[in-house]
Parts: sequence; C-alpha cells; structure tokens
Amino acid sequence: MARHVATSSPLRSGCAEQLDVARWCAAQGWPVHPLAPRQKTPAANCERCRRARHQPAECPCIPAGRWCHGFHAATTSPARIDAWWSAHPRLGVGVSCGPANLVVLDVDAHSAQIPDRSRLLPGIAIGPQVTLSGLATGFDTLALLAALRHQASPAEDGETLRVRTPSGGLHVWYLNLNPETRYRSSTGSSPKIALAWQVDIRSDGGYIVAPATRTTAGTYTRVGKARRPAPLPDWLAGELARTGHTQDTQEHSLPTAAPSGPSRRRAAASAFRILSPLLEAVAACRPIPEGAGFTEKLNRAAFTAGGLIGGGHLVEADTRTLLMEIAHSARPHQGYRNVSVIDSALSAGKKRPFHPKGRS
Repeated sequence: MARHVATSSPLRSGCAEQLDVARWCAAQGWPVHPLAPRQKTPAANCERCRRARHQPAECPCIPAGRWCHGFHAATTSPARIDAWWSAHPRLGVGVSCGPANLVVLDVDAHSAQIPDRSRLLPGIAIGPQVTLSGLATGFDTLALLAALRHQASPAEDGETLRVRTPSGGLHVWYLNLNPETRYRSSTGSSPKIALAWQVDIRSDGGYIVAPATRTTAGTYTRVGKARRPAPLPDWLAGELARTGHTQDTQEHSLPTAAPSGPSRRRAAASAFRILSPLLEAVAACRPIPEGAGFTEKLNRAAFTAGGLIGGGHLVEADTRTLLMEIAHSARPHQGYRNVSVIDSALSAGKKRPFHPKGRS
C-alpha cells in the first residue's frame, strides 16, 4: 500500500520518519539523496560504479533511478523518493545545496588548536589590540566577523532555519535569491577560500544533512521557530564574494581544464581515472579513526593532483577545494594538518607535471 504524503512539517518532532523528512524537503524545492543508515555520509554506490569509475554525469544509474554518486543523484521526484525510503527506511536524508539555491553556514564546535590570528578571518587583519582570549570554535570566529561588520551573528539569526548538529555545531540555512551568482563550497580551515576558521560553506558542489535526520551520534534538531531559510543577508553575500566564494559556473564533480579538442578531452578523462581512486581511498578513511594511513593517502592524492595541475589537466583552485572537502569529511578535527599536507603535496606535485601517458 502506498504511504500517505505527510502534510505537516517533520521538523516539529524529533521522531519523524526519514521518508517524511525527504518528502518535506523535496516539497520545499530541495533535491534530496540518501545518506548511509545512521550516518552523515552518502549511501554507497552500486557495485558497478565502485568497480568502474566514471563521471557522475555519464552514469546510467542516475537516470535509472538509483542513488549512485551522492548529491549528483539528488531529486525532488515523489515517486523516486518513495521508492528509495520505502524500501530502505533507515537511510538518512541529504540535501544537494546548489540546485536548491541554498547557502548553508556549517559552524563547527570542535576543540582544535587555534591557528595564527591571520588565519581566523581570511583577508581581515586582526591587530594585537583585539583580544582572542576565550576564542575556541566557529561560533566565536563567526561572531567576530559579524561584530567587525556591525551585524548580529548568523548563529543567532532567529529569522532563518537553524539546525543543531549532534556534535554541538550549527547549520545556518540561507536562500540565494540571486541564482545568477553561484557560491562554491569551502572548509573553514582553508587558507585560500574560507569565510572564517571552523565555519564551512555548503552550496554548489556540496550537500547538507537535512533537519530531523537521525544518526548514531544523535538527531539534527531545529533551533528556534523558523522552519525555512531566510534570504542570504547582503552583508554575508558581500563577505562570500570578498573571500572568493562566488563563481560563474555550477558544481564540478572533478574540476578539469577546459577541453579544446579531442586530445584534451581524452586527457581530462584520463586525469579523472587517475585521481578518482586516490580520492576514494582518502574518503574511505572516514569510518576508521586510527590506523587507516590517512595522511599518506591524502599526501599521495594531493601530490598526484599537483602533477595533473602542473600538466594542465586540472584547475588548481577547484581541485584544492575538492581535496579539502574530502579530507575534512574524513578527519574534521585536524583541519590545520589537512591544509598543511595538501598545500605541501600540491606544491611538490606541480613541480613534476604529470600527464596521463607519463611524466614530462
């Protein structure tokens, strides 16, 4: 028997069925995709997609109604959503931010070593007269940024959807009312594209865990009365533009150099085949807290990426962002070390340009 469509918001209760959560999100115009049961990571690809690596846009699984490739398979189709979550009710719910025109601030509350003050708010000099005593999390750096702009912290914005994470962090959801301007995802530990230390951005090329989704760590719970995102504040849009988050193109699965002919297209495809398994090896460290060889795998992936960048087969800024996001998803508590490994390996790799048919 077909399940009835939920008419009320599942955000009213912490005991919502995941199908109700998925359907409610889709009704807002937010494409959804399954997360692994009780986890915050995408559900695994099918065996074929795990064995034969390929671009998500070329995958026959997605038009066939399967959830391979995470947010690339996100949909608002009620029939597809019913098929996925009715058959697998323990699947969590992820929202693909780019197609939903969402910009979500992911504020971390992890205890971590505080970087040099020049890294707290990229592009903003914080003089010695500013005391940093008590600063410990993304809540603090976001509040500092807001104060410098004479604004209230988005973490306290009761007019927009805010979701408390099981780890004590906060997702602050905003709606991009100007879809011609695209915002790239980033991690707060990046020294190049970051809004604030320990504040990640989830937009094009990223996803966010839906409110009321349950994981082994707890439930993503709405804070306050707002159940929908408010428009992205102008001052935050300005800060995102200042910090390099605006972009002219939509999301990239793997950033390749623009093809100029058949030979370049073949080289780009070869670059993807070379780098993809290395990225997957880094991501596979996520459920293994120790002894997975994470640093070695990240170093190898970044070094190879640097070689492909040096050879003209990948775009550096987008590739670095991709490496940072994968590293952060696997080891979110060591952002500074992730940055150090990636920067060092990328720099070394670029000095040895790598081509699909061999080194130059």
